[in-house]
Amino acid sequence: MYLINVVGLSRIEQGNYTVKDIHFQQKRGEKLAIVGETGSGKTTLLKMIAGLLQPNSGGVFLGNERVLGPNDKLIPGHKKIAYLSQYFELRNNYWVHELMDYANELTQEEANELYDICRITHLLKRRTDQLSGGERQRIALARLLTTSPELLLLDEPFSHLDAHHKRIMKSVLHDLATHKNLSCIMVTHEAVDVLSWADQVMVLKQGSIIQKGSPDHLYNNPTDLYAAGLLGDFNHFPTTIVPHLEYINHYKPFVWIRPEHVHLGEYGNGDINGVVSEVQYWGAFYLIGVKVQDHIIWARTTSNYWKEGWELSLKFNPNYLQYIQ
Repeated sequence: MYLINVVGLSRIEQGNYTVKDIHFQQKRGEKLAIVGETGSGKTTLLKMIAGLLQPNSGGVFLGNERVLGPNDKLIPGHKKIAYLSQYFELRNNYWVHELMDYANELTQEEANELYDICRITHLLKRRTDQLSGGERQRIALARLLTTSPELLLLDEPFSHLDAHHKRIMKSVLHDLATHKNLSCIMVTHEAVDVLSWADQVMVLKQGSIIQKGSPDHLYNNPTDLYAAGLLGDFNHFPTTIVPHLEYINHYKPFVWIRPEHVHLGEYGNGDINGVVSEVQYWGAFYLIGVKVQDHIIWARTTSNYWKEGWELSLKFNPNYLQYIQ
């Protein structure tokens, strides 16, 4: 049985659809990521699922129960759905343990386990005005979870975090899924943040779903260049610069491929020749920009062998070449 069933959900603002005819289901314990550029309707969709915004049509069902919008009930929201906004607030000048106790519906043993998972045990005896942004976010998250929700909604949870607290938050979300089997929906415009976390990824464009599937399927088989760009770097160039590609796929004039599937080799020993125009160091890897005619094709490598101005050959992994109109 599905935990969440979203049926024909739409919302119109200022005469335009911000979310249009959304249909999807989510299994209990599943982690769903909704990705899209700013303004694609992600947060609007999440708030309607939470019961915080009224849809113009369609509905959200938690189990067999319809989630009511603010026009249908006095206090918006659903007691079994926790919504962590990117603009969450904590009361100032409170002890953290006081804030946690106000909402807590768990036994002390269950609460202690939750505090450990959220990495806030050491913060319980601090005041809220003594916390960093990342610490405040984890406390806000733990406070929501003390009510034992069935579904956790996360709105851009990494957007205001530095690298250190981002890593901690990712670990917290991983452990919540592993140890609590908590169903989650996360929205983000940084899709690379969810590739290692999500069971399913849904791509939103101008308020509509254009693709849904597993992270690896969407990463390697995006429906278009918009979806490809959300999930990572990619190359996009005409098949005419690689003669045998043009011959095989003359009816599709463009091809795309991710940098890690472009291999570098000795000049004349690949699919096409070019000249190294740029070398970028990214810590764990290098991105090598190779000029081929008027196009730059990027390859990803762990070797620091290649230098600007060198001639070389590029070889494309045929299993990852995607031809598009």
